[in-house]
Amino acid sequence: MKVGLSGARLRLRRRFLRVTIILTGIVGLLAIYPLTGCASLGGAPDTRTTLAVTPIATATATGIAMATAKGQASPWKLVWSDEFNGPRGALPDPNKWSPQTGGGGWTQPPILDYDTENRNVYQDGQGHLVLEARKGDGGSYQCWYGPCQYTSARITTSGHFSFTYGLLEARIKIPYSQGVWSGFWLSGDNCATVGWPACGEIDVMENISSEPAVIHGTVHGPGYFTGSYTLQHGAFADAFHVFALQWDPDHLYFLMDGIHYATLSRTTLTNQADWVFNHPFNILLNVPVGGWAGNPDSTTVFPQKMYVSYVRVYKLA
Repeated sequence: MKVGLSGARLRLRRRFLRVTIILTGIVGLLAIYPLTGCASLGGAPDTRTTLAVTPIATATATGIAMATAKGQASPWKLVWSDEFNGPRGALPDPNKWSPQTGGGGWTQPPILDYDTENRNVYQDGQGHLVLEARKGDGGSYQCWYGPCQYTSARITTSGHFSFTYGLLEARIKIPYSQGVWSGFWLSGDNCATVGWPACGEIDVMENISSEPAVIHGTVHGPGYFTGSYTLQHGAFADAFHVFALQWDPDHLYFLMDGIHYATLSRTTLTNQADWVFNHPFNILLNVPVGGWAGNPDSTTVFPQKMYVSYVRVYKLA
C-alpha cells in the first residue's frame, strides 16, 4: 500500500513538472510575440509598421453573394461598378476610366515602362479587362532612362468617380514573371494640391514577382503601414482572387477572398492629423515593369497580362 501511494505521488509530481514546463514555454513565446495591435504612426513614409488584425463589425462583400444566395438581406448597396462586359478589343469605358500616361518612373526605385494612352489595356470579350505589359514596342516613347524598353497600362477613375468610405472589391488574376508588379489601389483626389503622400494612398493589393504567393495591403500617408497575406499552396497568378478594402471613418480593413488579414485603426495613431483617409479617393489599376519588383531578367516572359473581372464599390444601405 505504501509502495503504491509513493508511486502515485511520483507520477503526480512528474505530471505537474511537465505542465509547468509547457506553461513556461507558452509564456515565453507570448513575451517574444506579443498579441498587440499595430504601432503608432509618426515615422518617415518609408518606416514600415505592420498592420494589425482586428475584428470587422460588418459583413464583407464576399458575404454579399452568400447572403443573396440564401435569400438574406445584405447590409451593402452597390453604388458603382464596372463589369467589363464589352466586346473583344473594346477600350475601358471612357465614362469610368482614363489612362495616366508617362515614362517618368513614377516611384523609387523608378519603374521602367511607359504607360500608354490605352494601347495596353482592352476588354477581351469574355468579361475581363486586360492590362498588358510588353517589351520592345516602346521605342517611340521616352522614359527617364532614354528610349523606353517596355510599355504598360495605368488607368484611374479620377475625373469620373471618387468615394469616401464603403467597401471596394475587385476580382483579379495577376501576372507572374520576374520584374512585373501588379497593383489595385486608391489615391487621394487632392494629390494635385497637397502632394503625395499627404493626399494618402491605399494599396488594396500589390504583388511583386519575387513573391508569387504573397500579396500586400499597404497604406501611405505621413506614415507607412503594411500587411500581407500568403497562400498556403500555389501562386496568386494561378487563379482569380477577390481583393477588398472595407473603409470607415476610423478603420481600413484588408481582405483576400473574404479573409480579413490586416487592419489600420485610427485609434492607434499617436498623431490624429496623420489620418489622411477621410476624404474622397480615386481607384487605380496598373501593371508596372521594374520598380519595387526589380528588373526583368532572362527568365522574364512578355507580354504579361493582368485580368480583371470586375471592380465594385458598395455603401452601407
